[in-house]
Amino acid sequence: MPGLDVLVLGAGGREHALAWRLGRDESVARVRIGPGNAGTAACGTNVPDLNPSDPAAVARYAANQRIGLVVVGPEAPLAAGVADALEQASVPVVGPTAAAARLETSKAFAKQLLRRVDVPTADFVTFTDAEAAIDHAHGAARPPVVKADWLAAGKGVVVPSSTQEAIDAIRVLFDGAPRGASVVLEQRLEGREVSVFGLVCGERVVPLAAACDYKRLADGDAGPNTGGMGGYAPVPSFGRREVEAAMADIFEPVAWRMVRDGTPYRGVLYAGLMLTADGPMVLEFNVRFGDPEAQLLMPLLDGDLAQALLGVATNDMALADGAVSVGGGASVGVVVAAAGYPESPVRGDAIGGVDPATPADDGSLLCFHAGTARRGTEYVVAGGRVVTMVGRGRDLPSAREAAYRGVAGVELEGEQHRTDIAQREVTA
Repeated sequence: MPGLDVLVLGAGGREHALAWRLGRDESVARVRIGPGNAGTAACGTNVPDLNPSDPAAVARYAANQRIGLVVVGPEAPLAAGVADALEQASVPVVGPTAAAARLETSKAFAKQLLRRVDVPTADFVTFTDAEAAIDHAHGAARPPVVKADWLAAGKGVVVPSSTQEAIDAIRVLFDGAPRGASVVLEQRLEGREVSVFGLVCGERVVPLAAACDYKRLADGDAGPNTGGMGGYAPVPSFGRREVEAAMADIFEPVAWRMVRDGTPYRGVLYAGLMLTADGPMVLEFNVRFGDPEAQLLMPLLDGDLAQALLGVATNDMALADGAVSVGGGASVGVVVAAAGYPESPVRGDAIGGVDPATPADDGSLLCFHAGTARRGTEYVVAGGRVVTMVGRGRDLPSAREAAYRGVAGVELEGEQHRTDIAQREVTA
């Protein structure tokens, strides 16, 4: 049986990690990344002119090149309907249709669905008028979490520390909102956050793993929210038993309801949970692997990931079941960001000490590129989050040491990184 020709859509650190992991599978003959970045070229063939959010172009390319499996990294292509177009072209794709992707693209849709299946989540109210939302914020006992009910490039959730911050966030979101869009005001929950991942195909769910990530820019969760500054896996307080409970109590009811509603889900599903005193509560869903969570999980997976994803894409859960599992050990990822990130990242600066991970790399340190480009023989900054240094070890302390050893070797003027990733687990 000839090996799979796999296409990974996207250009970030998540896509580099996916390409790295898929390139290690025996069932994979070739990996292409569209458009990719300077680092992903070490794991396959970049397709720099391919726009992942152009469904017709992606479907045409995949059909012409006889791609055996498309793995969609970011959410924007899914919202644009790339999975729908690939299905119509009879190309196996890991990722939900645009209708099913509303689990991420519409916070109101996700919250209403959670209520219908009686899965615990914070109380919420949806508004289409800024002044009505502001009146609600004024009357709330605590400043509500403010969420855009549309894709906002990672800037659609604000956790304010005061009523005035909530009001300011409401005004900013409505000022930039698409016509007729809504803003969700949500009760603020207390506890520790954890990200849980599973593969879903119709009513069937295959558990993967959990991870913890860090959204704020600076140590101690200070500074603005970002796309993610690092994380770790596994989560000592949320082990295999808790992951399987999340599948039964959250993922399976949601999957069942979506089948009944005529929008069956197929792909990777990621639930952001808050571990409260009353038990886990769903904060949000993402309809793909997270970033930086993918960089943490890919090095921990044993087996043939491509076969598991192909089983989901082709509705062959016998192929997906048991194809991949979470092995032993731990991983810690630290994002190195450009000066000025997240508001105004400085681009064009040369960066050293960032040799990209290749499928042959199997050591304690992996470097996954995100915002990088090539200028002659050197790598230069092309985005806000530049690379993720991922350390692997037998436990979190050894993985953390490896990750920060990698960070120490990065040469970039004005770079930013957190120094406290996974520290709470190591010093607990």
